[in-house]
Amino acid sequence: MPFNYNIDKIDRQILTYLIEDARMPYTEIAKKLTISPGTVHGRVKKMEQRRIITGATLTINYDVVGYGFTAYIGLILGRTIDSGNIIKALKDIPEVTVAHIATGQFSIFCKVRCMDAKHAKDVIFRVNRISGVLRTESMISLEESINDKERLFKSIFDLPD
Repeated sequence: MPFNYNIDKIDRQILTYLIEDARMPYTEIAKKLTISPGTVHGRVKKMEQRRIITGATLTINYDVVGYGFTAYIGLILGRTIDSGNIIKALKDIPEVTVAHIATGQFSIFCKVRCMDAKHAKDVIFRVNRISGVLRTESMISLEESINDKERLFKSIFDLPD
């Protein structure tokens, strides 16, 4: 483990179950580990206080809800100092689901979820109209082949597969 998180075996086991299923009830984890639900709750709270755990996530199947078209947009800005204002403007575009301030060719790199190519074109045009954006370059995702946080978390905390 590269950092000292002061996590013992029970904390690691709790993390293993929560990484696999963030909605797993503490009572179920407690049964699997033969400890009390209160112990699981207390340990999770301590890991939250130490910011090892910062929340739980829900995964949406965007294909099922009609937003299966994924594109990435790289923003080239007139001035990098405008990044903060541009990020605020991007928050007003709900299809922008992820935005990173980045180095390299693009000052900001975004992931957008759309219904189809026409919808993506409209979103890209909205992004282009943001003050401070000189131009954009976009890429269409053909398939999301890897979307896996579990392997990294398990390697960080040396958790079993």
